[in-house]
Amino acid sequence: MDIDIELVKSARQGDQRSFAELYDAMSLYMYKYAMYSLGNHHDAEDVVSETFMDAFRGLHSLRDESAFKPWIMKILSVKIKRKIKEYAECRDTSELSEEIGIGPDPSPELAERSAAMEALDTLNPQERQIVVLAVIYGYTTKEVARMLGCPQGTVSSKLHRSLAKLRANLQ
Repeated sequence: MDIDIELVKSARQGDQRSFAELYDAMSLYMYKYAMYSLGNHHDAEDVVSETFMDAFRGLHSLRDESAFKPWIMKILSVKIKRKIKEYAECRDTSELSEEIGIGPDPSPELAERSAAMEALDTLNPQERQIVVLAVIYGYTTKEVARMLGCPQGTVSSKLHRSLAKLRANLQ
């Protein structure tokens, strides 16, 4: 997903319609990432909303319009980390099951999805974020490292170990 640099430039100069277009372009993408990371519909919506509010207030400080997407994803990652800290021990995953439609007799596709979500739940929050960003969204380890604010080598090794852990859990 590419973001129009002129749209970012216009939003940066205070055009609210341009910012609304950026919201329309990015919100679903960001919601899915938040949902994978948090496993809770309401919290995912909250962190995305909070991210856009912070982005709106801080957009004037963005130096390079082409860096908008990594910049806003980094803000979202920080919000997700904070939310995870708030409820690390008492997370309710039943809402995620309802969200993806898992009932008493799920279809094979939904059962497979459920198994994948359960496997993701075995990862710690940082591992889950790395896997979601790298595997599901296709970011490079360098981009993930920049978003999460950690060394690229750490991201690479955690991604490798996390994928091995997921494979083991899914077998």
